[in-house]
Amino acid sequence: MQSNRPLPITRDLVLLGGGHAHALVLKKWAMAPLPGAQVTLVNPDAKAPYTGMLPGFVAGHYQRADLDIDMVRLARQAGARLIIDRAIGIDTEAKTVQLKSRPDICYDTLSIDIGITSALMDLPGASDHLVPAKPLGRFADSWSALIEDAQLKRRPLNIAVIGAGVAGIELALAMDHRLKELGISGTVGLIEAADTILREASSGARRKLISELKHAEIEVITETTVTAFTEQGFCRGPDDALVPADFIVSTAGAMPHCWLSETSLDLEAGYIAVAPTLRSTNTPNVFATGDCAHLTHAPRPKAGVFAVRQAPVLFENLCADLADQPLRNFTPQKSYLKLISTGRKSAITDKWGIGLSGKRIWRLKNRIDQAFMDQFRHPTNMEIPDLPARRASGLDDLYEAHTHQCGACGAKVAQGTLEKGLDNALDGSLEDAAIINHGATSQVFSTDHLRAFNQDPYTLAKVAAIHALGDIWAMGATPDAVLAHIVLPPLSPKKQAQMMREIMAGAGDVFSACDTKISGGHTSNGAELMIGFSIAGNLDHAPITQSGASPGDCLILTKPIGTGVLLAAEMRQLADGDDYQAALTSMTRLQSEASSLLRDHATALTDVTGFGLAGHLFNILNTSGVAARIDLSDIPLLEGALNLASDGVRSTLWPSNAERAEQMTMTASPLTDLLFDPQTCGGLLATIPAAKTAQVFEAFEAAEEPIWKIGDITQGAPHIEVQ
Repeated sequence: MQSNRPLPITRDLVLLGGGHAHALVLKKWAMAPLPGAQVTLVNPDAKAPYTGMLPGFVAGHYQRADLDIDMVRLARQAGARLIIDRAIGIDTEAKTVQLKSRPDICYDTLSIDIGITSALMDLPGASDHLVPAKPLGRFADSWSALIEDAQLKRRPLNIAVIGAGVAGIELALAMDHRLKELGISGTVGLIEAADTILREASSGARRKLISELKHAEIEVITETTVTAFTEQGFCRGPDDALVPADFIVSTAGAMPHCWLSETSLDLEAGYIAVAPTLRSTNTPNVFATGDCAHLTHAPRPKAGVFAVRQAPVLFENLCADLADQPLRNFTPQKSYLKLISTGRKSAITDKWGIGLSGKRIWRLKNRIDQAFMDQFRHPTNMEIPDLPARRASGLDDLYEAHTHQCGACGAKVAQGTLEKGLDNALDGSLEDAAIINHGATSQVFSTDHLRAFNQDPYTLAKVAAIHALGDIWAMGATPDAVLAHIVLPPLSPKKQAQMMREIMAGAGDVFSACDTKISGGHTSNGAELMIGFSIAGNLDHAPITQSGASPGDCLILTKPIGTGVLLAAEMRQLADGDDYQAALTSMTRLQSEASSLLRDHATALTDVTGFGLAGHLFNILNTSGVAARIDLSDIPLLEGALNLASDGVRSTLWPSNAERAEQMTMTASPLTDLLFDPQTCGGLLATIPAAKTAQVFEAFEAAEEPIWKIGDITQGAPHIEVQ
């Protein structure tokens, strides 16, 4: 009989950077993963803009979302771990990558696709007043904000584009078109250090582009060196004369990332030197592609088309390297077709000296760009295997939910099922943590764990630690001792040690911030990663329970809700990557300060987790013998949660949580659906005497801790009125 257990992981592939080649590698990996290998993608942002559509976005032909490859969705499709961070170094001897905001990660095979940066960023004032065209995300966001502000204030704009190559001229024409289309007065100027422009273009394309610049009345200033940037504009040599500008863009001075020079990799003018196989010329197991690489056997310009063409060979060679098999060579084409947009929906070709132009060329460019992006826009079908012909009764009803079972708190046992199963097995009420009395003093004790909901052990450990601490904070206690209980997925012994180090680092960051540490625990092997902690907490006062709420108390919440629907959507490749990362940020926000601020004022306190806001509020109402009124408009929501709820996305725990609706007065809607959304690392839910509310809010504001009043406690049997 064959086993359905996953195969052990023996090799780690790290993709450093979310460039076009790596995006295509991930797409191929999703369709044909290498058994026994796992992938980690490191990128500074949750999305990677596509360069080909940037001028069209600037000109107003595309929306901001049209540019973005969602790396969260792509990582989910490929079963890859996504780390939102920036690389700052590589140790090729230890085979580790140093990251800016978290501990080093290990690799067996490393691929680098981090693009380039701007040399002008070293000039005085550049970090505050210059917007380089790359990275594209920052530039696109800055352009959107500039246009919005100009429309709102009805002010003219004076824009300077530094660098009069093809990229600079495309952006200048696009900006000019957008300003005129919106009726925003102003000027666009091109600044070039050389004595001529468009040196890399063919004569036909150059002639037509110069004609476009003249028609748009875009001023071109050559033989001008920029020396500094200020709020009023930029300074040019040799006398540092100030040239006024409201917005300064740079497409010039492209250079490799400086930290590469601190590695042991062979470099050519700062770029990573690679052999025909795209592997480093001096370092086995390290590959490079795109603008950050230099093809030693066939040097080519820095153009996205070469990265796209390299992707299939790169994918094959990465798999071959992980499997200790021979590599194949990449042979770049000698020339390629440039399609240069001209602001309006028209474009010019540049190949073999021919410069065709017009709307048909724009339509061709648009088709090519849209076809490339369509590869990343749609979820990959998650097929459910057919059930055997002979099976036990009742399996059909549970199979789909079992196959798509949510992780984190969405995997909890339903509240009603839990109550029936426990019946009277436990002594006392079901408080957030067990209260242990030692004569005149008391302690609280709680244990909790989470099923993995993504592939990053470091982040999961932080989430699991904060989740377990929630029960301690909800009693008004401070953590004192911690035991870890960890189930590792199938891994080689070496990978087990590496994963344990990442787990302990993530959890250690959380517990050290709470002035405690892990003292011991237990680790075992299993089918999937699970991380949990048992925590003892000290009390210097009576524990805050769920039974002290009184009519007239205010209901307050310390975190927005919506993590359940966002985690469920991400698992189905439906969540927006930025929204998902914002949810992770919310989940990993400590509640120690909030607990401390509530300690002397809360009459009842709990944390909002798997049973949702309504379920945990009912815990307070049932033990306190009161009712509540909440105002939907006052409940804070995570970005994207309401849209997903409107689309019918729900966690697998939602149906059982929604059974509480029988005790509520409300009109069903996507917003009320979120009252039953299971939360992971949710906020603290407290009742506070009305007379103390202002004092509590002032204390939270002074501590820069968020807090929301969402309703009031009322008289009556346990019931929630939703307004």
